[in-house]
Amino acid sequence: MIEENVSLPRIHYLNSHYGWKSWLFTTDHKRIGLLYMVSITLMFFLGGFFALLIRLELLTPQADLFNADTYNKFFTLHGVILIFFFLVPSIPATLGNFLIPLMIGAKDVAFPKLNLLSWYIFVIGSLFTLWVVAVGGIDTGWTFYTPYSTTFANTHVIAATLGVFFTGFSSILTGLNFIVTIHKMRAPGLTWFRLPLFIWSLYATSIIQVLATPVLGITMVLVAVERFARVGIFDPALGGDPVLFQHMFWFYSHPAVYIMILPSLGVVSELISAFTWKRVFGYKFVAVSSLMIAIFSFIVWGHHMYVSSMSIYAGMLFSILSYLVAVPSAVKVFNWTATLYKGSVSYDTPMLYALGFIGLFTIGGLTGLFLASMGLDRHLHDTYFVIAHFHLIMVGGAVMGYFGGLHYWWPKMFGRMYPEWWGRLSALIVFVGFNLSFFPQFIIGYLGMPRRYHVYAPEFQVLNVMSTAGSSILGVGYVLPLIYFIWSLRYGKVAANPWRAKGLEWTTTSPPPPENFFEQPIVTEEAYNYPVRPAQPTRHTGKLTGGLAQPVGTTGKGREAEVV
Repeated sequence: MIEENVSLPRIHYLNSHYGWKSWLFTTDHKRIGLLYMVSITLMFFLGGFFALLIRLELLTPQADLFNADTYNKFFTLHGVILIFFFLVPSIPATLGNFLIPLMIGAKDVAFPKLNLLSWYIFVIGSLFTLWVVAVGGIDTGWTFYTPYSTTFANTHVIAATLGVFFTGFSSILTGLNFIVTIHKMRAPGLTWFRLPLFIWSLYATSIIQVLATPVLGITMVLVAVERFARVGIFDPALGGDPVLFQHMFWFYSHPAVYIMILPSLGVVSELISAFTWKRVFGYKFVAVSSLMIAIFSFIVWGHHMYVSSMSIYAGMLFSILSYLVAVPSAVKVFNWTATLYKGSVSYDTPMLYALGFIGLFTIGGLTGLFLASMGLDRHLHDTYFVIAHFHLIMVGGAVMGYFGGLHYWWPKMFGRMYPEWWGRLSALIVFVGFNLSFFPQFIIGYLGMPRRYHVYAPEFQVLNVMSTAGSSILGVGYVLPLIYFIWSLRYGKVAANPWRAKGLEWTTTSPPPPENFFEQPIVTEEAYNYPVRPAQPTRHTGKLTGGLAQPVGTTGKGREAEVV
């Protein structure tokens, strides 16, 4: 480890108060971020458990483990839990809560009590969902398509929709808090185009959360009302319109894809810069592209509905708009690649996740263009090709970004490092397991295997066995960080800034004090203003060379003045 003679600060946010009340009634954004982290970790492994059950059933063509009803419940719970209770809140609610005030030089978010309320509302939504799991589950699919969900399903639809409603409400409050915080609480000198790209991505994400999530909340309430009171809204038998449900659901759920992926895009920008020690190429384009993605996300929902009686002209319009959203996404990938070009890259664990993210997100985005094309979508609709594409974006993108960010900022959160070797091993296992799990699904989807079926034609078995094997490897890759992160809390080597990264969050102690900064920081330079790296990094050998030897937070030869 490169840092020597580093010790934990005497008072920090973790030990400033003791007892369970100090956590459950805290208004410290850092502690609330950790509360979210614990909550979504539990939901992550619960949703992952259902995924493994699904893959176990699909080892053989016939229904050897579960009947159709049980299988339907498992894939519904897998989707509901991981989308609404992990992917949506993962980076914004955990890393966002912890980092936004630190990265903009503020003491806290704009509304600390509202921040705590957001977590409690999230917990209430989670309890509804756990109750559904305990009493028998739900079998509608995570899309809650009507009229099945409102009329025919015999499972716990109302409780599940209430759980989603509550977590959506939590998401709105979090987004509102972040928008006000970023607008009003930036440190002196921190102009919009000096903001870290992670902040830009969370700002764009928050706009989607505030504007799109209410539509989901209303939709879930209407499903519950129709199911409970038999009011004709979506069910044709009652005078309703099921296509109206799809419009409302996808108007939220496509932007929701960017609620999940935009924060990861921001994380990767931070990682690319920190581990190449270079300013992100085309910083302004990358920053503005986050806003462009947010804007486009609101006008492409129709590409989910090409086969729902949509007119060909409407379909053509949605197809063109869907292609356009690829432009700002491509800007990010091209600019990251340009940043890496001729860079001196350090292949630490966070960077491995970032590189994995770029590859998988690129493939996921390109296969999304297949589904945005009306002709191809007719062939691929509701097949495993869609499953593979979706998981490349959501797991290969959002989850890789979350894990990359978690490894990058872990020493900032707790002041201790995890074992780097195990981190790299875990990243490699995740990458191998992921690709083995989902690439076969592109093939079986193209060949015509429909999704949501628990039995399939025998010729698809080999590829399904490969996919199940990959899922098992992926599960191991996800469990490893849980083990070594917990280990590091007690035995990890003390670290303040092991990456020698720039940014306001690295100029305070690790872990930070309760008030974040001992003095009001003043920003005097643009983001990622790294000096020219004088020599190949030697952090892996523990030897220091040239200007890199200067401890962070100081001004020394070979480094420009730090922001203080």
